[in-house]
Order: sequence, then C-alpha cells, then structure tokens
Amino acid sequence: MKKKVAIIFTGGTISMTVDPRLGAAIPTLSGEQIMSMVTNIDKFAHIEIIDFDEIPGPHMTPERIMDLKKLVDETAKREDIDGIVITHGTDSLEETAFFLDLCVDTNKPVVVTGAMRSSSELGYDGPSNLAAAICTAISDQARSKGVLVVLNNEVNAASEVTKTDTLRLNTFKSVSYGPLGIVDNDVLILHRDITCKKRIKTDKVEPNVDLIKTGIGMDSKFIKFSVDSGAKGIVIEAMGRGNIPPKMLDGIKYANEKNIPVVITSRCHSGRVLDTYGYAGAGRNLVELGCILGNDLPGQKARIKLMLALGKTNNIKEIKEIFESGVY
Repeated sequence: MKKKVAIIFTGGTISMTVDPRLGAAIPTLSGEQIMSMVTNIDKFAHIEIIDFDEIPGPHMTPERIMDLKKLVDETAKREDIDGIVITHGTDSLEETAFFLDLCVDTNKPVVVTGAMRSSSELGYDGPSNLAAAICTAISDQARSKGVLVVLNNEVNAASEVTKTDTLRLNTFKSVSYGPLGIVDNDVLILHRDITCKKRIKTDKVEPNVDLIKTGIGMDSKFIKFSVDSGAKGIVIEAMGRGNIPPKMLDGIKYANEKNIPVVITSRCHSGRVLDTYGYAGAGRNLVELGCILGNDLPGQKARIKLMLALGKTNNIKEIKEIFESGVY
C-alpha cells in the first residue's frame, strides 16, 4: 500500500523562473506546477500539496517559520499522513530546517529540500531533489531521525548540515560528520544513525537576537550597539576554540550587566568551542564572565537556538542548560 506524503511549498529557487523583463529569477511556480515535473512519483506515494508561501530564502523570518512549525505539527497529527516534505529556498534552508528540528515533535519523517537552479536553467535540479525527498519521507528508516535535509541524493541531519558553496548542486554538507546516507534510485540508505535529541518545547520565538562575527582588532561597539538597540540575546562567532580580541570584553561585560545572554560559537567550519585557553578574551575568561558555549553550532544555527530558548524562558541559567544539555 502506497504511503501518503504532504508536500508543503514555501517558495525558493525550486519555484522560480526567469522573468524576461527583469532578466532574473523570481518565485512563480505553484506546488502543482512543480509536482507536474516530478515524473512517475505517483508510483511510489500519494501526494497532497499544501501551498504555504512563495518567497525566496532570504525573505523567511522567525515568525513565519513558527507558523510553518505549527502547520507541520498539525499535518503530522493526521492519521492519513505518513511523512512531510518541505520545499525551501536554499539560502536559509539550514536555519528553517534546524528551527523545525528543535521544536517539531513527531516520529514521522520531516524532510526539507530545495533547488540550486531555477526551472529556466539547464540542469534544473528541483524535480530530482523533490523525488529523493519524497522517497526519504516514505521510508521507515527516516522515522524518529528528526528533520532531514535531502538534496543531490544526499541525506543530512538538519542539526549538522550547512550550505557550503554558492553554486554547486552538492552544496549542502555535514562538514564534521558527513552525510547520514543517500537516496539510491528510490531507496533510502543510511550509513549511520544520529543521537537522540532534546527538543525545545515552545510555540513562541524571540526574533530580536543579533549575530556578530569577530576579526582581529575588533572592539565592543557592535555588542554595545546591539544591547542599546534592544537585542534580547547575542551570538558571537569567535575565533578558533571560542576566543575574542580583548577589546571586545567591555561589550561582553556590558551585555552581562543588562542580563542579555551571550552565546559563543566559532567562525571555524567545524569543531566545538571549549574553555581551553585562559588569557584575556579566551574561552575560560568568557565563561567566567557568564557567556554560554554553543558547542559545535555555527553562528546562524546558534542564533536560531537562542531565539527558541528565549521564546521559552528569559532565565540565563535555563538558557545555559538548554545549550549545554542537548546534543546541539
């Protein structure tokens, strides 16, 4: 008996064609039009199309992702639905997928996919990616794996994957751990499992969280500006193991005085932050000042997690526990 998959279309390059007046791609295709290009998929699954939005990736917002999360929750509760696929713009795909991974509570497969080329370009990859995502969503192996990201026939965990290239079809990679598996023809093959994860149970999100990247000689002006502008939380992409230039310490102290949580991540592409070093501005110094270590999350994902944590609580000790007790 064929399973039923709900496909939620949000826009992105997978829905785009080139507007001849602009000479550039914009969202134009409906879910029905995109699905018409996924040939023979009816042999594998029953499909229900849900048109959620028609926006490019950079137009996605935390509030809109929360609306999407609620739709996913409602859809997952339906007995006739066996899996869910979400199409999304690739520029912010990893953030939306991670957001959903943190707070959607279902054992049913939830798969996010997209395209690197529009339907007006040679080698349009949308139908192929969508077909692979559907094959993943109907696989029993995809159950209880959290949110998965499927493009270029590779399957990655939302908690691990990042967009690594502006052009290549294999842009989404899990830099530290490698993909979970592949879709070979119509079969999901997993090479490894993922650790049981802790979710953040909240239906609220705090969008006012800033992300600051460090470079040599930087001072505290961006941190102080964020605090004075009303930021509820700050994520700092520090150097190496989680270290910042000493001139930024005044800003860290300033945020701490205002009870603004500061999460430290690394600008490195892989590896976790740790309080290994003890000099001024180093990880140990930052922890002593009340900063929260973001483990191996890149800045954009740590920001998503802090948004959800702040949606649940303003207590910095509880936020610290959320970051340090889970696998993320």
